[in-house]
Amino acid sequence: MNVQQLENELWEAADQLRANSKLTAAEYSMPVLGLIFLRHADNRFKAYLPDIEADIPPQVPAAQREALIKLGFQGKAAIYLPEAARFDRIVSLPQGAKVGEIIDAAMDAVEAEYPVLSGALPRGYAAFEPDLLAELVKIFDRPAIKAATGDVFGRIYEYFLNKFAMSGAQEGGEFFTPPSLVRMIVNVIEPDHGLVLDPACGSAGMFVQTGHFIEDVRHAVVNDSVTFHGQEKSDTNTKLARMNLVVHGLDASNIRQGNTFYDQAEHLIGQCDFVMANPPFNVDGVDTKKVEAQVDEAGRLPFGLPGTNAKTGAISNANSLWIQYFYAYLNETGRAGFVMASSASDAGNKDRDIREQLVKTGHVDVMMAIGNKFFYTRSLPCTLWFFDKGKPQDLQDQVLMIDARNVYHVVSARSHVFTDEQLANLNAIVWLYRGEREKFVALVARYQRQVDDWLAAIPERIEADTAAVQALAVPLQAFASQATLAELNADQAEDAQISQAQLDAFKAELAAAQADTHVADSIAALLTACTQSRAAIAQADLSDHAAQVALQATLDALGPQLKATGKLLEARHKQWLKLLDTAEKQLRARQSKAFDGKAARDAKRALLAADSKKNEAPTVRDAVLDALKQAAYFIHQAHWLHSRFPQALFEDVPGLCKAVSIDDIAANDYSLTPGRYVGVAAAAEDDEDDFAETLRGIHAELAELNDKAVELAGRIAGNFEELVG
Repeated sequence: MNVQQLENELWEAADQLRANSKLTAAEYSMPVLGLIFLRHADNRFKAYLPDIEADIPPQVPAAQREALIKLGFQGKAAIYLPEAARFDRIVSLPQGAKVGEIIDAAMDAVEAEYPVLSGALPRGYAAFEPDLLAELVKIFDRPAIKAATGDVFGRIYEYFLNKFAMSGAQEGGEFFTPPSLVRMIVNVIEPDHGLVLDPACGSAGMFVQTGHFIEDVRHAVVNDSVTFHGQEKSDTNTKLARMNLVVHGLDASNIRQGNTFYDQAEHLIGQCDFVMANPPFNVDGVDTKKVEAQVDEAGRLPFGLPGTNAKTGAISNANSLWIQYFYAYLNETGRAGFVMASSASDAGNKDRDIREQLVKTGHVDVMMAIGNKFFYTRSLPCTLWFFDKGKPQDLQDQVLMIDARNVYHVVSARSHVFTDEQLANLNAIVWLYRGEREKFVALVARYQRQVDDWLAAIPERIEADTAAVQALAVPLQAFASQATLAELNADQAEDAQISQAQLDAFKAELAAAQADTHVADSIAALLTACTQSRAAIAQADLSDHAAQVALQATLDALGPQLKATGKLLEARHKQWLKLLDTAEKQLRARQSKAFDGKAARDAKRALLAADSKKNEAPTVRDAVLDALKQAAYFIHQAHWLHSRFPQALFEDVPGLCKAVSIDDIAANDYSLTPGRYVGVAAAAEDDEDDFAETLRGIHAELAELNDKAVELAGRIAGNFEELVG
C-alpha cells in the first residue's frame, strides 16, 4: 500500500469537507475517522468472509446462513459486520438517499454487536450535506483505500492530527507512534503471553502490532494468549483505541480513560508480563503533591521523585516518572519497551540519580538510538529503552547499546522508516546478544532463499524485456527501410524539410543499436552466473552457518553483476526510446505508411516505468529491473549481517553496537546514550547501498525545497500583482 497515496486521498476527502461545510476540524475529524473505521472493518471482514462462507453448505437458508457467518468470525482478527454496516451497501445508496442517517444507523448496528464500542463510534452524519457525504463515501471506496491492509488506522489518525491540529494532541510530544518503532519494540520484547500494558496507549497501535506478532510469529490466537490493558488521557484517543482493537478482532474491554500520572492502576503494579508505550515527552507541571505518595520501593516510583520547578513546585520534567512507571508495572520476569526523548538518556541532577539506581538493578536490557524524521509530525531523534527483569545472570552486569541513527529508509524529505529487513537486522543484534544464534542463522537463510526466488524470476523477465525491445525494433526497422522523403516532407514548408542526411543518420544509429552485442553478451554471462548461484544455493545446507558463509561468497560475487546488468538494460531502454523519439518527432514517422504507430506505442509502454500515481501495473521494464534489484538487495542483507558478525556470535561493532558493562556506564556518569559508547564506524565501511540511501534522502529534501520555492514564488508574484494592480 502506498501510504503517501493513501494520505493524498484522505486529504482530498477532508478538504472537500473543509471547503463545503461549516464544520470545524474538531467536528468533522471524528466523523471522517468513523468512515475510515467502517472502511477498514469492511476490508478485514471481506478478507475472512470467503473462507467462512466456504464452510457453509449452499442449501442453508439465508437467515441461518448469516448467523453461521457471524459465528465464523469468533476468534478471527476481524469483526462481523451486520448487513446495515457493510460499506458496499452505503456506497451503493441511490442519489437522494438519507446517507447521514444510514451511516448513523450503521454505527448503531456495530455498537449493538460489540458493546465494548458503546459510545465510541461517531454519530451526527445527518449534519453533513447529503451529496457531499455521498461523495466522501465514494472517496473512501477507491482502490487505494479498499486495498489497505495492516495497521493503517493509527497512521490515518496521525494524519488527521497532523493536518488539522486536532485538540492540541501534538503538544508535549503526544503524537502517534511510528509503525517502525512499534514493530521494533514488539520484536525486541516479544509479548506473547500474559498481561500486556500500555499506560499511554493512544490509538492502541502497540496492541495491534502485538496481535500481528502473536499470529505471524507465534502462530497463536491473540485473545487466548494475552490480555491487553490500556490507559489514555484523551477521551477521543480512548475511543479510537477501542475502535482500532475491535476492528482487528482484539479484546478492547480493558481500555480505560485516565491520566496515568494520577490514575495509578494499582492492581497492575508488579503484575505485568509486558509493558510498552510511547508516552508524551518532557511534560512539565505534574503536581508533585499528587505523585509524591507513589514513592515506595514497592510502588510506582521505586527510585524517587525527579527534580521540581523552583517557582511552581511542580515536577520539572516527567520523563523519569514514566521510566519508573514502566519498570514498576513489570512482574519479576517482565519485559518493557518504550519510546523516550533522547535527552532522558543522560539528563542530570535527580534524573541522573534515578538512572543510576535503575542501571544497578541489572534490568536495563537494551538502549537503541533512533535518528531524525521517524516521527511523522515532528523531526526529532529519540531512544528506545528496553527492560528485562528476567535477564540471565551473565547479562545483568551489562547493557546492549545500539546506535541505529544511520539505519533508515527515506520515504520523503520529512519521513524515514525502517524496512522489514532493517527491522530484522537490528533485531538480529539483540538475538546474538541474548545467545539466540539459531535465529540469526535462520534470518540469513531466509535472505539467501529470497535471493534464489528472485534469481529464478530473472530469465523469464529478461526474455520479456528483450522481446519488448525487439517489438520496438520492428516498426523502427520498417520505417528506416521503407520510408521515403516524399511522404515525410509532404505539405511541409521548405525550411521544415527532412534531408536525406538526417534519414541516413537515423538508419546508421538504428543499425548500430541492432549490431551491438554487448548487452546480449552481458545478459548471457549473467544468466550463466544466476544458474550457477542457484545450484550453489540448492546444494548448501542453509541451517549451517559455515555453509551460509561459503555460499555468501558466491552470492557477493554475483551482486555487482546484477547491478551492472540492470544499468545496461536501463541504457538499452533509453537507447531504443530515443530512437523512437527521433523517428516520431524529428523524422515525422507517423506520416509514413511503413510505420506501425500502434505497435511502437505498445512497445514504448512496456519499456517505460509505470506511473504509481495512476495505480498503473508494473511494466516489462519494471519487472526485470525489480528482479535484478531485489536479488542484489537480499544478497546485500545477508552480507550486512555476515560482515558485522562473521562468526554468527555477538561482537562489538564500531558505530553500531556494543555490550557495555555497568562499570563503564558508571564511569560515564550513568549515561545511557548509545552514541557515547559504540564509537564511529570506519569511513571505508560505507557501502554503495548506504550511499544510495543517503543520496535518496538528499534528493527528496531538494525536491521538497524546490516545490516550496515554486509555491513561494507564486505567492510573491500574486502579492506583487495586488500591490501594483
